[in-house]
Amino acid sequence: MELHVWLAFASASIALLLIPGPTVLLILSYAISQGRRVALATVAGVALGDLVAMSTSLAGLGALVLASSKLFILLKWVGAIYLVYLGIKLFRSASGASLGTLDDAPVTSPRKVFVHSAAVTALNPKSIVFFIAFVPQFINPNAALAPQFGLLIATFVSLAAINALAYALLADKLRQKITRPSVLPFLTRLGGGALVMMGVATATIRRS
Repeated sequence: MELHVWLAFASASIALLLIPGPTVLLILSYAISQGRRVALATVAGVALGDLVAMSTSLAGLGALVLASSKLFILLKWVGAIYLVYLGIKLFRSASGASLGTLDDAPVTSPRKVFVHSAAVTALNPKSIVFFIAFVPQFINPNAALAPQFGLLIATFVSLAAINALAYALLADKLRQKITRPSVLPFLTRLGGGALVMMGVATATIRRS
């Protein structure tokens, strides 16, 4: 994989990971209600969940690429439309974004936090479809797929773990500000706009 393609993937992955979704909301909820003591368990669970979801997604993507180059192109366009759809849906849901009531949340063991984080991240159907929609623009179908997939998985999972840790530690320090009614809707709208822009970029990108 060429360096500029990998850098583009890493940059796009960072932007995607910052978008508030089920995993980010889960991290914020645990960080605000449980504090730092479950931060590492949350990070490990998110990393495992992303590893499972992305590996499953790319296995299906690899089969499509090997079957037909036309399917690969079609998948890119379907992915672009899907990203725009997710962005619009996320933007419209911003007004109802909430972390729930966390003041009296019971203490949860790190083991349960790990299992829950991994399950939410890995078993979210949108995650699998999302990876299939997002990854094709960074894959060269004329080169060996396994090394490319291995590099992309390692990159995304590492960035996901760092992102989860950053969210957990930051949320623990900024509990009062994050729970304000205006903060989460703003982040959700920002994330929706970012998804729409990525969908447009996916549709317009051209590979040699």
